Amino acid sequence: MARFVFITGGVVSSLGKGIAAASLGALLQARGYRVRLRKLDPYLNVDPGTMSPYQHGEVFVTDDGAEADLDLGHYERFTGVHANKADNWTTGRLYSEVIAKERRGDYLGATVQVIPHITDAIKDAVVADTEDYDFVLVEIGGTVGDIESLPFLEAVRQLANELGQTNSLFIHLTLVPYIPSAGELKTKPTQHSVKELLGMGIQPQILLCRCDRVIPENERRKIALFCNVRPESVIPAYDAKSIYAVPASYHREGLDREVLRHFNLSVYGDPDMTGWDRVVERITAPEGEVTIAVVGKYTGLLDAYKSLNEALAHGGIAHNMRVKLDWVDSELFEKEEGEVVRRLDGVHGILVPGGFGERGTAGKIEAVKFARERKIPFLGICFGMQMAVIEAARNLLDIQNASSTEFGPCDEPVVGLLTEWVRGNERETRSEGGDLGGTMRLGAYPALLAEDSLVRKVYGKSRIEERHRHRYEVNVGYRDRLEKSGLRFSGMSPDGILPEIIEYPDHPWFVGVQFHPELKSKPFAPHPLFEGFVGAAVRQARLV
Repeated sequence: MARFVFITGGVVSSLGKGIAAASLGALLQARGYRVRLRKLDPYLNVDPGTMSPYQHGEVFVTDDGAEADLDLGHYERFTGVHANKADNWTTGRLYSEVIAKERRGDYLGATVQVIPHITDAIKDAVVADTEDYDFVLVEIGGTVGDIESLPFLEAVRQLANELGQTNSLFIHLTLVPYIPSAGELKTKPTQHSVKELLGMGIQPQILLCRCDRVIPENERRKIALFCNVRPESVIPAYDAKSIYAVPASYHREGLDREVLRHFNLSVYGDPDMTGWDRVVERITAPEGEVTIAVVGKYTGLLDAYKSLNEALAHGGIAHNMRVKLDWVDSELFEKEEGEVVRRLDGVHGILVPGGFGERGTAGKIEAVKFARERKIPFLGICFGMQMAVIEAARNLLDIQNASSTEFGPCDEPVVGLLTEWVRGNERETRSEGGDLGGTMRLGAYPALLAEDSLVRKVYGKSRIEERHRHRYEVNVGYRDRLEKSGLRFSGMSPDGILPEIIEYPDHPWFVGVQFHPELKSKPFAPHPLFEGFVGAAVRQARLV
C-alpha cells in the first residue's frame, strides 16, 4: 500500500509548498522509492485554463490534455514522472462531478452535502491509481485558515484516520520571520498556524520553517515544544540560489530521514545526489553567459512563463552556460520607430513565446523580422510560430493583409481555426461542448519531421510527440507559396493537415513550433529544442 504525505502551508502564501513537495519527491526517488505527486486546489474554477496569467501564472498541460496548476510542472521537472488529469483537482471540478452525480440520481435522493459527499469525492481522488507507488505526496493549495480549503483539510483528516499513522504523514510549511527592529526571529506565526491546523483535527508531524537565516537551536526547540513535534522534525527551509539546490538543502537538514523514520523505514545511507550536484554546479558556476530576449506580453509577471524560464535554464545547463533573460514587452516596438534595433541589437537569441489575443502582436512580428534579417537565433513557440508565418507572408510574399482570424475576420487568414479552412473536418479534439476551451487542441499529439531538416537533426528522430494548448492553426493552404519564399514546413501532423514546425534552411537557427516544448524539459534532460537554441546562441555570442 502506498504511503501518503499531505503537505499544507500556513501564515502566508507563496512559501514554496510546490518546491517542497517536488524536492521531497526527488529525495525519495534518489533513495529508490517510486513516487507520485498530486495537487488539490481550493479555487472554484474547474481548471486554470480560463484564468488570467496575471492571477494564476502559467497553465501547465499534461500529456492527456489536462490544464493544470503550474506546480505540476515542478513535480515533473524534479521527478521526471509525467503528471496526468488525476493529479490536479480543484473545488470547481470536484463540485461539478458531485453535482453531475446528483442530477443522474446516483445518490438515490439523499441530501447532498459537503460532508460526506464532497469529502468522499476528495478522498477518492487522492487514493485513485496509487497502487504502483511507494509514496504519494499530496499538496493542499492555499493557506491554512482559508475558508475555501476547509473541505480539503477535512477530507485528508478523515483519510489519514482511515489509513492510520503508519501510512500517513502531515508536513506543514510555515514562516519564521526575522524582525529587524527586534533583531530576532519570531516563532509565534508558526505556533498560530499549527494551532489552526490542530483546531481542524490535524497534527503535523514535520514542520518546514521557511526563513532567510539560521534558526538557533533554542528557537527550534521552542517551536517543537509549542507545536507538539520532535525537535528533529523542525526542518529549516532556507532560501536557495536556485530551486534545484533545494533538494540537497532539505537533505542536509534531515527532511528525508524524518519522513522515513516516521514510516519505520531504514534511514541508513544517503540518497544519490550526484545528478543534482552537477546541475547546481553548472547553474552557480557556469563557463560563460548568453543573453536571450524574450519578447512577450506578460513580462511583468514571470510566473506566466514559469516552464519557459526553466527550459531556457536547462538549455544553459546542457552547455554549461548561464542564460540571461532580457524580458521585452512587445508593445514597446509599436510605440517608437527604431526601438526594435535599440532593444534587440546585441542579444544572442530571440524567443517569442505563446500567448492569446491581438495586443502586442505587431511588436512580436517586428521581433521575428529582426531575427530573420539579422540572422539571430530564433525560437517561436505556439503563438510565436504563428507570428513568424504571418511575418513571412507579409514581408516575403507581400501579402500585406495576412493575419489571424483570432483578431477578427480577414481576407488572408494565414492563421485560423481548423474548422475555418478545412471543410467537413472531423478531427478529434480533447475537449467537447461550447465552453471556453472547447475548441482547443490540448495534450500530446504526434508530428513527423522532414528529412534533412534542422529539427530532424535536433531531435535525432523522425517522429515526435509534444504537448499542445491552442485553438488556432497555421493554414496549410499557404504552404506552397511560403515554401517557395524560403520558409520550410519541416514538421507536420501525420495526416499532413496541420503544420507543426517551420524553419529557414538558410538561417543559422530559426525554428517555430506550434506546440509547447518547455513543458517537457527537465534539468537532467534538457529539451532538444532548448538545448539546440541555447547552443546556437552560444555560437552567436562567439561571433559577436
